Amino acid sequence: MWEYQHAAETTAAPEAVWRVWADVESWPEWNDGVERIRIDGPFEAGTAFTMTPPDDEPITMRLVEVVPGEVFTDELDAGDFRVTTAHRLEPLPGGGTRVVYRTEITGPAAGAVGPELGPRITGDFPDVVAALARRAEG
Repeated sequence: MWEYQHAAETTAAPEAVWRVWADVESWPEWNDGVERIRIDGPFEAGTAFTMTPPDDEPITMRLVEVVPGEVFTDELDAGDFRVTTAHRLEPLPGGGTRVVYRTEITGPAAGAVGPELGPRITGDFPDVVAALARRAEG
């Protein structure tokens, strides 16, 4: 297994951050790692979406967990490995939110694939979470 986690705090309420996440088609406006995106249904578990990173091929993933205002988890099933990213909101005692992105690569090929693919997937998490926070605070 390969894993990585990044967390940051924002003054935005969890509900404000959630609204940004749930508006999937606006992700390219604030997430530089998404050139295009298409969701094939509502923002709920079981729905597939296709995301195209800049200068790369489209990737189809599925929402496997959606708890409004708290967490959504997406998954890429590549057969011999699986990439799962949980996006979690933790309300802060004095107001605001801690935003946590956690990626795990599991499966028989995870040991070989994870060290190369993992950093490519998660390398922009600090920038993405900062942009998400700015958007939610705006």
